[in-house]
Amino acid sequence: MFGISPIGWVHTLGSLPAIPLAAWMLARHGRIVPQSRAGSGYLVAMTIGALSAYAVAKAPVSAAIATLTLLALAVGYGISRLESPGRLLSALQTFSLSFSVLLLMVPTVTETLTRVPDGHPWAASPAAPLVLGAQGTVLALFLIGVAAQMVSLFRRAT
Repeated sequence: MFGISPIGWVHTLGSLPAIPLAAWMLARHGRIVPQSRAGSGYLVAMTIGALSAYAVAKAPVSAAIATLTLLALAVGYGISRLESPGRLLSALQTFSLSFSVLLLMVPTVTETLTRVPDGHPWAASPAAPLVLGAQGTVLALFLIGVAAQMVSLFRRAT
């Protein structure tokens, strides 16, 4: 189904919980909250997705996305371990974890549009206008969201 291998299913189903967890934390807290139960679940799902991407990815850019995802998670969750990170490190943490959401959503949108519905996907390739438009929308939402997060973060700190 959908031309997905067994390891591809591990990748897909392992990383899938990250989407609703991220959406819930962003809606509720305006950011990814590493110290929360949802934040822990997000870290596990994202790590499964990023690590398994090396085994399933066909495009060279996929390994770069997986590596950037692991780096963003390491920075964001590493900063959360500090006792009092300060404003700039809090901003870096917020950006890093939001960037990890972007790195989750770009391939998710691409894979969904080029595989669903099974046998007759909405887009023929990752270069299709529908995919590029959807990726542009995801990028715009990321930029707007990060700007709003930074404004909120710096307003709270003053």
